[in-house]
Amino acid sequence: MGFPKDFLWGGATAANQYEGGYLSGGKGLSTLDAITGGNKDQPRMITFKTKEGEIKEVTRSESLPEGAVGYVDPEKYYPSHVATDFYHHYKEDIALFAEMGFKCFRLSISWARICPKGTDELNEEGLKFYEAVFDECLKYGIEPVVTINHFDIPMYLADHYDGWSNRKVIDYFLFFCETIFTRYKEKVKYWMTFNEINFLRSWTQIGIHSSEAQSKYQAVHHLFVASAKAVQLGHQINPDFQIGMMVAYIPSYPMTSRPEDVLEALQFNREQEFYIDVQVKGYYPAHKIKQFEREGITIVKEPEDDAIIAAGTVDYIGFSYYMSTASTANPENVKYVGGNQMPAVKNPYLEESEWGWAVDPLGLRISLARLYDRYNVPLFIVENGFGAVDELTIDGQIIDDYRIDYFARHIAAMKDAVELDGVDLIGYTPWGCIDVVSSGTGEMKKRYGFIYVDMDDNGHGSLKRMKKKSFDWYKQVIASNGENLAK
Repeated sequence: MGFPKDFLWGGATAANQYEGGYLSGGKGLSTLDAITGGNKDQPRMITFKTKEGEIKEVTRSESLPEGAVGYVDPEKYYPSHVATDFYHHYKEDIALFAEMGFKCFRLSISWARICPKGTDELNEEGLKFYEAVFDECLKYGIEPVVTINHFDIPMYLADHYDGWSNRKVIDYFLFFCETIFTRYKEKVKYWMTFNEINFLRSWTQIGIHSSEAQSKYQAVHHLFVASAKAVQLGHQINPDFQIGMMVAYIPSYPMTSRPEDVLEALQFNREQEFYIDVQVKGYYPAHKIKQFEREGITIVKEPEDDAIIAAGTVDYIGFSYYMSTASTANPENVKYVGGNQMPAVKNPYLEESEWGWAVDPLGLRISLARLYDRYNVPLFIVENGFGAVDELTIDGQIIDDYRIDYFARHIAAMKDAVELDGVDLIGYTPWGCIDVVSSGTGEMKKRYGFIYVDMDDNGHGSLKRMKKKSFDWYKQVIASNGENLAK
């Protein structure tokens, strides 16, 4: 038994956290280019210019004033501008991925590198860059897995269209999709439309100035329509394309067996599953429609939107899994810890990372079983990993046994889901397979990779690549198709 012979072992990155190459080769500005660094105690900030010309800052989850535009302050450090510089190191990095035995490599395409304003103007040099990246992957037999849009939007669309609140952005996104689907139709088979769609909620990720519920859900509706149209378009261009969605999946357990806590957990879980329901089942669930009615939220739709969403369902579910949480009807009586894009209730039965993320390998099996039981489509774990401070020894080694332990326990849980629960799991791409800038905090100190990159939180370093102990361990895992997890 075990994992299928064609199981896609690999690793995952995102352009805004890894690629760098700020404005190189004709790239335009993205919203993430105006987001500063931070740490677990200091939030990342958006720098912007008001319509009166004042330079101000707000946290990256806050709303921007009407008429404000993104602003890159030459006196500040913005981690996305260099990140860990895949733009200039892609051949070296892909060779290291091949040495580990990767069957696939998940990366995102920067929309602003292909369409500098996000509109229908193309940048040929950007298209050639990704073509070279895909050719380098294919040279080693590595299947590219492409996230079309990962946590940002071209700044021009945010500044001039209010991002995804404007229906016109659907057309621009589809132009971008048609361009890359056509250009790379013989090089890329696996695609995902939007990264962690359930976390897209502010100017940072989707260019909307107001983050109030009405604005957010109208923008989300446009994302749903855009994704459905992209799925249909992709299948027309190449019927062999596998086009999925991507959600951050954080299972929540009832804090106790009190029915009130069980209801809280139900409501937490179905808020995530709402995004999957629409993209896999093809319609808005009844509980969400009732919520909109209660809260006075009106989704403006074109007459054909529901039919488009129904016809554009995805081929598979891609999801990130880092942690679980707990739900309670008495939140004032519990402790809170850190989490992926959100605070989480402390589960007394689980250990936590230095950043407060619960470590719950069994939760991965529970998530796989729950998702497969509910949707019965192939699943793809496209992010999972352990952020930690890695120290170099005197002789230049990185002994990351804590990371190896984390992965060994999660891969064992995956194997149980496949062997015991019958889950159709097509692949596994651990997050930040090479060190990248943290999305949540903007730090380099919080590292995930099997490969160390010499760069610090202030953008200083040689960018030298070094293998960690986990590099050879993961190589052994892939070579054995997940059978040899020995540390």
